[in-house]
Amino acid sequence: MVIKRVMAAALVALAMGAGACTAEVEEKGEAPSVDVDGGKMPQVDVDPAKVEISTDTQQVVTPEVNVTPTEGDDK
Repeated sequence: MVIKRVMAAALVALAMGAGACTAEVEEKGEAPSVDVDGGKMPQVDVDPAKVEISTDTQQVVTPEVNVTPTEGDDK
């Protein structure tokens, strides 16, 4: 239990210290030049999923709705 409290206190102190720092760039950086040689992709045997697609027509019974607006209701 004591170790957890000490670790928590150390992390809080580290976070506060890191937040109190300011950094300014004095010189522009440059990415290193890298030579890349082509390679070979591995050969892969893929079995795709089998998907069957079909259509079907069905009738759906919908209820008839009668709406009577109330007087003065413009919406």
